[in-house]
Amino acid sequence: MARMERIRETITGILDAEYVQRRKDAGWELVAVEWQRPVEGAETTGAGQAVPYGSRVARDYTRLEDSPAEMDALTLILELIVQDRSLSNMAETLNQRGFRTREGTEWTVVNVYNLLPRLIEVSPRILTSEAWMERRKQISTVG
Repeated sequence: MARMERIRETITGILDAEYVQRRKDAGWELVAVEWQRPVEGAETTGAGQAVPYGSRVARDYTRLEDSPAEMDALTLILELIVQDRSLSNMAETLNQRGFRTREGTEWTVVNVYNLLPRLIEVSPRILTSEAWMERRKQISTVG
């Protein structure tokens, strides 16, 4: 299979058929379109960025601090990964244990999947905590 070259362009105007045809004539193939829009009611930091899952804005509004409920959900997901559980089982377990998404809805496979990059960011901190060291002793792994 040939190596593929990819580029990402930020579109500032209207994406017209002529532009797409020029790119196609140059050998490019359109493989994705990404859309975005503001989300009403989504919590943001002062810089306008969304607060990462597992964190919340501190009462003094100057920093982020851990959100205990969200960190518990992340820790449970990490535990279920160690147990080699499926994403659907993770969503089901979160729902059974009373965890809800930030929007207050039940967990779905997509919600869990979308949280995996955040789990990668926060897992070194979880894995080195004393609570995890104790919890790890009780986790049965699939062998």
